[in-house]
Amino acid sequence: MSGEDLPAILAHAWSLLVRGGADRKSPLHTPAVASVDAAGLPQARVMVLRKADPMTAALRFHTDARSPKVAELDGQPVSVLAYHPGENIQLRIAGLARVGRNEADVDQYWQQSTTFARRCYLAEQAPGTPLPGPASGLPAWAEGLQPSEDQVAPARPNFAVLWVNVTAIDWLHLANSGHRRARFSAADGWVGAWVAP
Repeated sequence: MSGEDLPAILAHAWSLLVRGGADRKSPLHTPAVASVDAAGLPQARVMVLRKADPMTAALRFHTDARSPKVAELDGQPVSVLAYHPGENIQLRIAGLARVGRNEADVDQYWQQSTTFARRCYLAEQAPGTPLPGPASGLPAWAEGLQPSEDQVAPARPNFAVLWVNVTAIDWLHLANSGHRRARFSAADGWVGAWVAP
């Protein structure tokens, strides 16, 4: 990748995101997703990036449909922050969030997940519900268990997909010789422009 070629930089940024969605060892596999709550306060959380699609400029995450963040995110602008320490590249991504619960593709993503991953959605209380002490929230029978398809089936209504339709990417390369920064926006056809770091 040339450090001066904007199209190559954008392509490389997307390649890092694609790898982040496919490789659980990638530093971009768990970016921070930030939003604003109903009180106007910023909220950020680490989420697992399941897929990045440069063709549609979209990111996909999975979440519990009962989580308070679903209402904060659905239909709202969000920011996604990812950093690759090996490449010294920070990506600040702006986008519009959409939460899906009952679409056919949501069922497809549910089925693609392992039953062990789907087990998380068996939690008896919604995320953020106060508990009397430390607990996973899972029913006792599901603790440490690789459940069957039948056992996780009741959890499907708790599963949702968060899509972020990317509208802009702010790329920052940190280097001792001098940082470089560029911005890319869907509004300008992803042409990109250099900005001061």
